Amino acid sequence: MTERGITIRRAEALEAGAIAELYLRSFRTALSTVRLSHDDDAVHAWFRDDVVRGKTGCETWVADQAGGLVGLLVLREGWIEQLYLAPEHQRAGIGSRLVALAKELRPNGLDLYTFQVNRPARAFYEKHGFLEVTRGDGSGNEEREPDIHYAWRP
Repeated sequence: MTERGITIRRAEALEAGAIAELYLRSFRTALSTVRLSHDDDAVHAWFRDDVVRGKTGCETWVADQAGGLVGLLVLREGWIEQLYLAPEHQRAGIGSRLVALAKELRPNGLDLYTFQVNRPARAFYEKHGFLEVTRGDGSGNEEREPDIHYAWRP
C-alpha cells in the first residue's frame, strides 16, 4: 500500500533494530516526562526477539519511505500495542493510514492505552473515533504513568 512515497508493509525480522530505534526516538520526543521502563538494550531485544518475530502474537507493520522507516504499528489480537512515528513525519497523514490499516485488519473493533500526558495522541485517537473507556493511575503499566484505555467499535 503506497501513497505519497510512503509504503505501509509488514515488518521484516532484519528491521528489528531500526524499528527499536524509531520507537525509542519517538517515545523520547513525544513523552519526555515519562520514564522508559527498560534500557535501550532491553528495548532492542524485545523488538528483535518478541515483537517483530511475532512470538507474543504481535503483528508489526511499518511505514517505509525510500528504505527508511518513519512509522510503526504493532497489533496484538484486538489491540493497538504500539503506534509511533518519527517526529519529523508526524501530522503528515501516516498515523491516519496506520490506524485505517488497523481498523481494516480488526473490523470488529480495537482497544489501546495511551498515557494521559500525551495530549496529541489522545486528540489523534479521538479524531479517529476512539472513545475513552477508563482512566488508570499507572499501577497497571510498567512506566507507572497514568493512562487512558480507548476503544473503537464500528
